[in-house]
Amino acid sequence: MKQFRIILFLLTIAWSSNVMSQTVYSTKTGEKYHTENCRYLKYSKKAIDLNKAKALGYAACKVCKPTMENIKISESEPSSIAPEDNRKIPTKKTTSSQCTGKTKAGKRCKRQTKNTSGRCYQH
Repeated sequence: MKQFRIILFLLTIAWSSNVMSQTVYSTKTGEKYHTENCRYLKYSKKAIDLNKAKALGYAACKVCKPTMENIKISESEPSSIAPEDNRKIPTKKTTSSQCTGKTKAGKRCKRQTKNTSGRCYQH
């Protein structure tokens, strides 16, 4: 009876380690895997299991250095945003507007800019 409990305990541990997986991220065209907040995932991000990424031949990113300690452990589906990470992500201005700077003659600059400050590269 005691051996049965030990075997049952070991099977439970083995099953739970399969349920818990290390989630890493890759880009659509990349050959490396990253942590969730790596700068290279700015434009595309695809969640993938760490073991699967290694099996597919992905290498670890040298910038974010994804290790077992800094990779989020998740159950089957990764969450997109952690509750403590509710910061607003700054977005780039997509439409251009006339520069708000003044020329030497005192007139308004005629250049267009997408800069959030409203000024072109010369002002």
